[in-house]
Amino acid sequence: MPKIKTHSGAKKRFKMSKNGKPMIAHANKSHILTKKSTKRKRGLRQQVVADKTNQKQIKRLIPYK
Repeated sequence: MPKIKTHSGAKKRFKMSKNGKPMIAHANKSHILTKKSTKRKRGLRQQVVADKTNQKQIKRLIPYK
């Protein structure tokens, strides 16, 4: 059985947690930051576990992470 190729876009966007759950960055952190509060921007820095409906697909895209 040949190796599975890792999706190049996915490996830049997702990380796996220690217990094997895919972690993603919050949205809305790239621009128009002046109107967002400091507290909100600080919260957006955190990584969050991906929704369970997408976890299986993400794991398939990054099999060796």
